[in-house]
Amino acid sequence: MDLLRSLPIGLYLENPFTLLHKLDPRVKLAWLLSFLLAPILSTPQWRLVLVGILMIITLITQIPWRVWKQQMGWLLIVTLLISVITTLSPDGLGVVSQPRLPASDLLLPQPTDYNYVLVDKGKLFITRRSLDLGVRIGTLIFILVYSTNLYLLTTAPEGITAGLDNLLSPLRRFKIPITEILLTLTLSLRFISLVLEEVQNLMRSIRTRAINWKKLGIKKSLQVWLVVVEKLLENLLMRAEEIAIAMEIRGFISPNQHQVEWHQLRLVRGDWLALGLLIIFWYGRLIWGNV
Repeated sequence: MDLLRSLPIGLYLENPFTLLHKLDPRVKLAWLLSFLLAPILSTPQWRLVLVGILMIITLITQIPWRVWKQQMGWLLIVTLLISVITTLSPDGLGVVSQPRLPASDLLLPQPTDYNYVLVDKGKLFITRRSLDLGVRIGTLIFILVYSTNLYLLTTAPEGITAGLDNLLSPLRRFKIPITEILLTLTLSLRFISLVLEEVQNLMRSIRTRAINWKKLGIKKSLQVWLVVVEKLLENLLMRAEEIAIAMEIRGFISPNQHQVEWHQLRLVRGDWLALGLLIIFWYGRLIWGNV
């Protein structure tokens, strides 16, 4: 079991260097915020368009198949299951419902071919509301999770903090410690891989001991897992202390006194093209995506 490969959420893909890697972190952040805000008060059709755009971006940038399968495959399965369950639920998760139409002897001929009930096959009962709710919930989960994951996948933690530091620099006038906050964000993003590595090592140590859990029983099994959790926290605190000591040895006392320029933020032709496409994106959202 390799957690660093089976759970690649939030990890940075260093190789291959795709088209998304070349974009300025600020431009990618603008696109990420657009994907997070565009589904709000939008039609189900527009949300499906957003899902399609994310898939197209993944294919165009030539992200490796192994990463694509791990990043998008499980998420597609989960969102499809949620959509199907919501669609098949009684009128959009409503347990108690009452007839929308009068008794059959009072029915009048309909002037149009509109039908609120789309499928009525016994237990298979789908209405327009349940289908609409299923599409909304499934697409919303996919867009929020995958767009954020794609941003972290193609943007180095240093690039994220450099872009945020540049965008939030006006807040320094209000005495807000932007540099300290972003330094904490950088360290936390770098710490994700260390946490997964420690969990992976502990799980391997348990497997090599071939513990018979059935003979231990529930009480002793819980005691074993408590020892494992305690060891995990101890190792993580030790790693954090090692990082702090390394920073102090290198003279890092304060972010304002020890500035490190990770990236030279400069918009090039590809960045301006992405910004132009972002304007077209929001034009389409305002024209065709409103409810």
